[in-house]
Amino acid sequence: MRATRVLSAALLALGLAAGPAAADSSPSPSPSASSDGSAPTQAGTSFRTATEMKQGQPATASGSTGDYLYWSFPADVGQRPTVKATVKLPQAHGAQTWQLDVYDGLRRRQACQYGADPRTVAQDTSQVELACVLRTVRGWAEPSANDPLPGTYYVRLTVVDLGASDLGQPVSAEVRVDSKDIGGAGAVDGSLGKPLVPGIAVTSGEKTAGAKTAVLSSFGRTDGWSSGWWSDRWVWTGIGAVLAALAGIGGYALTRGSGRPSRVPPGV
Repeated sequence: MRATRVLSAALLALGLAAGPAAADSSPSPSPSASSDGSAPTQAGTSFRTATEMKQGQPATASGSTGDYLYWSFPADVGQRPTVKATVKLPQAHGAQTWQLDVYDGLRRRQACQYGADPRTVAQDTSQVELACVLRTVRGWAEPSANDPLPGTYYVRLTVVDLGASDLGQPVSAEVRVDSKDIGGAGAVDGSLGKPLVPGIAVTSGEKTAGAKTAVLSSFGRTDGWSSGWWSDRWVWTGIGAVLAALAGIGGYALTRGSGRPSRVPPGV
């Protein structure tokens, strides 16, 4: 009997010791996009936990006034992303100011060409809509420039001004990103070696069995980031060259005259 009790106590101790280890080894849930491609229904609380979303796919989240909501999306060369957000507010509230910020892969805040990135709503307004149209994503920039480059972009939505009584009230948000392909009209010479994607320096051969993949790795293009040298600028360059040649030929034909002037006597 005593041997049985000792054996049971030893097994119980081993089970308690293995329990936390098993819990620690299990992967923690992340707020990334679902594997089946459905729209995400939650947002991250920081840059590191930003929820991945695809362009053209609405993302929703519930939170409280005062929370910081983060999403991330990919953008490539020649695209002009437009970020729109709609926040549904509680029935009773005071005046509030909401702000929509967009950051690139280096966490530099990108200026909006136009749009209502910060917006103030009056008391008891049912919802607030914000928008930010970014500049065209470039393939290359000077080290000191703040030009948008291809890679990951972060969206941050939060309230920046509200009364103390409204802090912590429940809200729901919907964010959507769409891009217009500008093409050669916004192209510049040069190219970026690697897109600004977190973890891009980790190659597949260097990843260990338990390492996490880089953010937005599943959203990569089938033909690669910024692939190909072709741009519609080549078409407009060719058309310009043909028009310049025709203008030169026409100018020469108009200015050369009909030959020898009639007032000049023969033999001169």
